Amino acid sequence: MAIEIRAIRTKKEIKRFIEFANDLYKDCPYYCPPLMFDEINCFNVEKNPALEVSDYQLWMAYRDGKPVGRIAGIINHRANEKWNVKHVRFGWFDFIDDMEVSKALLDTVAAWGKERGMTGLNGPVGFTDFDHEGLLLEGYEYLAPMASLYNYPYYVKHVDAYGLVKEADWIEIQVYPPYEIPERLNRIAELVKQRSHIRVDKVKNARELERKYGIQYMDVIDEAYQKLYNFQPMTEKQKNYYKKMYFPMLNFDFVTVIVNEKDEVIAAGVGMPDISEALRKCGGKLFPFGWYHILKALKAKKIEAFNMLLIAVRPDYQDKGVTALFFQDWIPYIAKYQIKRMETTSILETNTKNIANFTQFDHKQHKRRRAYIKEI
Repeated sequence: MAIEIRAIRTKKEIKRFIEFANDLYKDCPYYCPPLMFDEINCFNVEKNPALEVSDYQLWMAYRDGKPVGRIAGIINHRANEKWNVKHVRFGWFDFIDDMEVSKALLDTVAAWGKERGMTGLNGPVGFTDFDHEGLLLEGYEYLAPMASLYNYPYYVKHVDAYGLVKEADWIEIQVYPPYEIPERLNRIAELVKQRSHIRVDKVKNARELERKYGIQYMDVIDEAYQKLYNFQPMTEKQKNYYKKMYFPMLNFDFVTVIVNEKDEVIAAGVGMPDISEALRKCGGKLFPFGWYHILKALKAKKIEAFNMLLIAVRPDYQDKGVTALFFQDWIPYIAKYQIKRMETTSILETNTKNIANFTQFDHKQHKRRRAYIKEI
């Protein structure tokens, strides 16, 4: 039977769109389901301010009335203006191992983008850098943390067959941290503090962070990431959205704010316990008992695995050794929680300075992922 592509619009259809991936990966021990309410909010213009600068459409593929694939088409106008391109993005791209299905989905996004004046098909990426991005090429045998996209190995042959080619690669690194601050790192951190007149301000919670600094740390993230692949300059609404979404749930032992002598935030670093196992147990649903598993993982006294979500340094303080202060701050807490391994989020393979932050420790590069491009 022919493939039928259906546009997704209603709340019920969006829920089915999200659940398709959970069904596709139900027997995969490495896949991490997303938080259901978070995914639903992602496609709600009243919740997600990225939709104020983006057009999007969701589709699902059916054969004989059975869902066999899904895809999102996205035009982020703000990002396109920044990079001077006309790209339609594809994301949330999942499908059975059938070339007819994957081609029909990609053709649909390409045609939708072309009708709106786009000249390039780019993905898999999301609305912004804070969404999942990059097709997994290496590391299928490792657990996917909450912040990372996972896909079956067969996806690669499908995007290659469609004529999509590499535009950017990211790597991910597992770090096996020390429980004592290395003498050299400690010496560098103290020297940087003296030379640059900076210090770590150890705030205790999200309320104190907001009271003292407003959204300065989001401004720093925005400035620091301007040159990174596909980055979209954040609007004020986006900064407040991400602040409210992520920071209240963090363990502030692993939130590092660095300020200068004027009490301006010049760098911010954030990490959190890996909650992917909790999400697997509850299937990404908070109720009836998902909240318990997630809260237990977030408040654990002993942490097996830890995710390093971001390190951002204001451009005028980059190349001054500021990152040493993050590790000087984190390592005592790494020892306190007996963390065995830490995992980076995706780092562009060309971002050698960031990579060097982690390769100074015992480590292993274990994953690689890719964003593709094709003229349409």
